[in-house]
Amino acid sequence: MKVPKRLKPLMEDGLIDEVVSQLMSGKEAQVFVVRCDAELRCAKVFKEAKSRSFKQAATYQEGRKVRNSRRARAMSKKTRYGQREQESAWLNAEVDALYRLAEAGVRVPTPHGFVDGVLLMERIADGDGDVAPRLDDIELDAATALDYHQRLINEVVRMLCAGLIHGDLSEFNILVGADGPVVIDLPQAVDAAGNNNAPWMLVRDVDRLRAFFGRIAPEILATDYGKEIWALYEAGQLHPDVTLTGRFTPDTTLIDVDDVMRSIDDAREEAAERDARQQDDVEEW
Repeated sequence: MKVPKRLKPLMEDGLIDEVVSQLMSGKEAQVFVVRCDAELRCAKVFKEAKSRSFKQAATYQEGRKVRNSRRARAMSKKTRYGQREQESAWLNAEVDALYRLAEAGVRVPTPHGFVDGVLLMERIADGDGDVAPRLDDIELDAATALDYHQRLINEVVRMLCAGLIHGDLSEFNILVGADGPVVIDLPQAVDAAGNNNAPWMLVRDVDRLRAFFGRIAPEILATDYGKEIWALYEAGQLHPDVTLTGRFTPDTTLIDVDDVMRSIDDAREEAAERDARQQDDVEEW
């Protein structure tokens, strides 16, 4: 096939030997099957911002840190330079998330490098060695649905333990490889500790899994893993091997407002006394 323009530099550098076929073209990127030595991999070619249709970037980017203060200012002012840096930060966030999750043991495509807006990664194959289908494209029996649902709940837990939430998890960005479900597409990965939208995004991801698999195995519809997982995370009790129940009971304990106000007053008095002592020390000195 004709070699895409964005892949030519990688072929010239010897990172890719052959472009075999185009796998898909989506709102964020085009994906090609490429040959690297004797191995088939995928090359994800990200589209430029003006050609993409992802509209809610700000919601997902909250909490993503930009270390360079000049870049941060330019991005906030949306200058031309800032827009370029925003684009770079957006792409790097997906790549960083992929590496981070792979290192944490989450079943995602193994990354093999990111060069000039092109991400090289593992090609997920089915049992026959063909390109793995999306979850939405296969028929499941109830037993397999129960198995896959539990596996994916475990992946959600591992992601959160690594500090990330997928943010758009559904049957459309899960592949079914020879060894089971594989999570893909991470441009909107959310920083769990730094994003105020993290709780409902986590619950939405899990609820989407419940709705999809619940159509095949109705008993799944009675579970509430999302809120349970987030409650354990907030309590500092979440770990990759945690035992989940699929049930969640909200805390209905009433807040003692008077007790809270007393604590605030005590803190203010302590602060005033500390300031007074510091002032005395300065005068004595």
